[in-house]
Amino acid sequence: EFDKPLASRAASGQSLNKLAKVVENLFGGSADLAPSNNSEIKGSAYITKDDFTGKNIHYGVREHAMAAVANGISLHGGLLPFVATFFVFSDYLKPALRLSAIMKRKVIYILTHDSIGVGEDGPTHQPIDQMAMLRAIPNVINLRPADNRETAHAWAYAMRAKDMPITLALTRQTLPDLDGSGEGLSKGAYILKDYGDEPQIILLASGSEVNLVNEAAKALYEEGTSVRVVSVPSFELFEAQDESYKESVLPKSIRKRLAVEVYNDNSWYKYIGLDGKLISLNRFGESAPGDEVFEYLGFTVENVIKEAKNLL
Repeated sequence: EFDKPLASRAASGQSLNKLAKVVENLFGGSADLAPSNNSEIKGSAYITKDDFTGKNIHYGVREHAMAAVANGISLHGGLLPFVATFFVFSDYLKPALRLSAIMKRKVIYILTHDSIGVGEDGPTHQPIDQMAMLRAIPNVINLRPADNRETAHAWAYAMRAKDMPITLALTRQTLPDLDGSGEGLSKGAYILKDYGDEPQIILLASGSEVNLVNEAAKALYEEGTSVRVVSVPSFELFEAQDESYKESVLPKSIRKRLAVEVYNDNSWYKYIGLDGKLISLNRFGESAPGDEVFEYLGFTVENVIKEAKNLL
C-alpha cells in the first residue's frame, strides 16, 4: 500500500525495499545514479573488495559492464541481480541485455526517467527511440507501469518471471493513482475503465500517458461518447494471452482506436489497425519543465480529445 501518489521510480524504490526484506538473495546496484533511480536497498551496506555482506553495488558510470556483471552473477546461480540507470542510457547496456535474453538470464533492469517528463535535462536525456529497441529484442519482458499499484504489480511479476530479463520503465514525475489499476498488469493490457455500456472508441496508452487518456475519456463521456480505456503496460505479456482474452479487451468490432505514447514506436499499429490513430513522437524533445514539454509536443487532454473526435 502507498499513502500518496508517487513517481513510479519512487514506488519502485519502496517495492524493491519491501521485497528485499523477504527475498534475501535480491541485490544489485546502479551506474552512479542510485538516488535518482531509487535503487538502493536501505539499511544494507555497499559491497567492497574486503566485505561482501552488503546488498548494494557501486557500479560507477559503466552501464555495459554493470549489465554484463549482472549476467555473470545470474549465471553463477543462487542470486537475483538487478541493475539501474536512466532509460536513455539503456543504449549503453543493450549488448549485455541482449545476452541476458539469449542466455535466458533473469536480470531486472530498473530504467528511470522514462520520457520527456525528464524535463530540463533535455533531448540527450529524454528517451524517444529506446522502447522500440527493447520491444524488438526477443525474450525480454518490458513493463511500463502507470501508477503506484501497477508498479507494485510489475515488481511482483518480476519476482515470478523465469528465464528472461525484465525491464521496468519508470517516471521521474509523480503519477496520479488510477481507479481499477494494477491487477491486470500481468496480462500486459487490460480494461482500466469503460465509460458507457457500448464503447464507440478505445483509448490505449502505457505508463504516464494512461492518466492522460483516462482524463480525455471522462471528458468525451460527459459529451455523450462511450469510451473504453485500456492500460497497456507490456506488449510482450499481452501477446502471450489467448485470443479470447485479447478479443475481450480489444474487440474486433471496435475499429476506432487511439493510442498515446511518448515514444517513437510504430508497433502500436498491430493494436490500433489501419483505422486507428497513434499519438507518438517522431522527433527529439526539448529542455523545459516536463509538463511544459508534454504540452508543447501535443500530449494534452485537449489534443487527445481532438484526435478521438477526428476518428469518430
